[in-house]
Amino acid sequence: MRFKVIIDEQVYAVDVPEELLDEATAFHAKLDRDMDRGWQMSREFVERPDALQRCQIVADKLLTSIVTGNQATAMLLSGYIAQRMPGAIGVDIDATGEMQNTELIFG
Repeated sequence: MRFKVIIDEQVYAVDVPEELLDEATAFHAKLDRDMDRGWQMSREFVERPDALQRCQIVADKLLTSIVTGNQATAMLLSGYIAQRMPGAIGVDIDATGEMQNTELIFG
């Protein structure tokens, strides 16, 4: 699967092998457990992030992975979004620090 990541109008393609999605279950579950405790989303603390907010949080981590060139983590995080939001083919990440402005792209 090819996952599209847009950061400041720059487009990146993250290739996520199908077999990685199955192997990443434990990693994705840890992300969910971490977010179950609530999360600081920009200026607002969200006690119980919903599915969209969780994907926005993960997209913020994805931004860091793309910028630092950590392709392995970028694949895992892209896979999380694709699995948690069926039909999502990408994400347009707000790089100004406002996580809530990050938008999912559906095919």
